[in-house]
Amino acid sequence: MNREVEGLQALGKKTEYKSDYAPEVLETFMNKHPENDYWVQFNCPEFTSLCPITGQPDFAEIKIMYIPGEKMVESKSLKLYLFSFRNHGDFHEDCVNVIMKDLVRLMDPKYIEVIGLFTPRGGISIYPYANYGRPGTKFEALAEQRLMNHTFK
Repeated sequence: MNREVEGLQALGKKTEYKSDYAPEVLETFMNKHPENDYWVQFNCPEFTSLCPITGQPDFAEIKIMYIPGEKMVESKSLKLYLFSFRNHGDFHEDCVNVIMKDLVRLMDPKYIEVIGLFTPRGGISIYPYANYGRPGTKFEALAEQRLMNHTFK
């Protein structure tokens, strides 16, 4: 067995979708280049969750950008994790912050940011943004700088 995929549970198997929020499906693999600072970006243009008040579906594009440390998130497990929000009731801002915090706990990245580009409902769009930089490093300063200068296009 290839050592790179050793221990991964979801990759290469029939996809099993969880019916509610499931952070336990997230998996990591070792970064082959932890000494390098580089960006990894995921786009999930078909993210769905439920309004916690009305139960109506909310739709968004979720963008995750990070600078990995020792571990990286495995993409199929990330897809299954994001899909698990489909029947989960949470506000847009909560979804984005939960996703970011789960990925920080999972990977301990040098830096991460998560953006939710939610489609309009009731004539208004909501675009929450959350970020994190590893404390005591240049990435903590990067997080503050990107947060203070963040703009949506």
